[in-house]
Amino acid sequence: MTLDAKSCYRAVQGRDARFDGRFFTAVRTTGIYCRPICPARTPLRRHVQFYACAAAAEQAGFRPCRRCRPDAAPGSPSWMGTSATVARAVRLIGAGALDEEGVDSLAARLGVGERHLRRLFEQHLGSSPQAVASSRRAHFGRQLIDATTLTMTEVALASGFGSVRQFNDVMRTVFQRTPTELRGSRTARPGTMSLKLAYRPPYDWDALIGFLGARAILGVEHVEAHRYLRTFEGGVLEVRPSAPRPPGARDGRRAGSLVLTVRGRSAHWLDLVRRVRRFFDLDADPLAITACLGGASELRAAVAARPGLRVPGSFDRFETFCRAVLGQQVSVQAATTLCGRLVKAFGEPVSGAEEGLTHRFPTPARLARADLSRLGVPRARGEAIRGVAAALARGEPVLEPAADLDKLISRLCALPGVGPWTAHYLAMRAFGEPDAFPAGDLVLRRATGLDERALERRSRAWRPWRAYAAIHLWTATHEEERNHEDHAVAS
Repeated sequence: MTLDAKSCYRAVQGRDARFDGRFFTAVRTTGIYCRPICPARTPLRRHVQFYACAAAAEQAGFRPCRRCRPDAAPGSPSWMGTSATVARAVRLIGAGALDEEGVDSLAARLGVGERHLRRLFEQHLGSSPQAVASSRRAHFGRQLIDATTLTMTEVALASGFGSVRQFNDVMRTVFQRTPTELRGSRTARPGTMSLKLAYRPPYDWDALIGFLGARAILGVEHVEAHRYLRTFEGGVLEVRPSAPRPPGARDGRRAGSLVLTVRGRSAHWLDLVRRVRRFFDLDADPLAITACLGGASELRAAVAARPGLRVPGSFDRFETFCRAVLGQQVSVQAATTLCGRLVKAFGEPVSGAEEGLTHRFPTPARLARADLSRLGVPRARGEAIRGVAAALARGEPVLEPAADLDKLISRLCALPGVGPWTAHYLAMRAFGEPDAFPAGDLVLRRATGLDERALERRSRAWRPWRAYAAIHLWTATHEEERNHEDHAVAS
């Protein structure tokens, strides 16, 4: 992002929420940096400077504001359009790429040299990859301090720090207070963790929860209009909007976050939060997506009707792979039924079930040796699931991200039972690739009146948001069919 100081200051004066997360304002007289929407009195122009990310402000010696909590700002530099390489690097860092490996390994995954990657970060973000990763750990650690009863040692490890000493040093540097001072006398209910997960409005909760509800796996998931529950390896989690939406507010413009509540414990809190953010597509920039897609004749009406539409993600890639394979050439309801049978037969039972949550989804090791034919699963699809399950059980990275979309699609198509449609569907949901687009999809072709080749050509104008174009067309078509059915019943 090119930070035009004049434009940034105007945004600060207007407290324009559309700029929240796009830059940060540092005040030299106080040593504090804030979000553009901070409710504090606007500082004089001569006293402020602007940074593209929180890590850069912290590296310059500023500490986060306690009122607007910059750590809760939505989005990340990956949405600022600075550099494709930096964007992907920030996404990988957010996925924990530097938690156990070095910058050299990250650069190799991106296909660039380590020195070049460092130069790109300095050029576009004014910070280093390590500083971005350290800032991410520190702010997540702050969330755990506020929301859980974990000990400081547990918080340090859950945040991705290699030692308690490193955790204490970084927290002191970033917040200028010790972890114990940050917690103070606040306490959380034992056995639970509750965090607010910020997003950029508008956010179409109704459409996303409707999509998940139609595909909820019996025993693993429970979906209601205002909350989503599921089992995971450490307990049960719940996701709901942070505040009730006013009547008729379909896109949730007044809400800026979802609330994640976890009942249980996890050795990988940071990974758990990352998976939930991906599942609910909380890092998208709807304004940028709308600006790109809203002008297309095929998409204009759909985008205008649901500007906050998100691409439903994936909590677990293997689970989504199984769902996609079982859903080939059958209805959504039939695929959901098969998934329920799979869970009942091979899932791990959980104790203290609530809302019908009785099992965890089967592990790859369990399905690698399972006979799926007795559940009514076609032989070829059963073998496809068993083959990928066996590979994962052996530790093979068959469902790991690739350097770019083309490489990911190629790798997925090499898996048994996966063709181009399934590969793009998995890229959209399981890997969060915003440009994935199954041009051969029958519904997309009917909605646009184009054949596969023509649709592929037309979709190039929608890059890099083709996955959102697909979900808009699918949703609009489904609503149109439902309206026709309601009209027929009324008639």
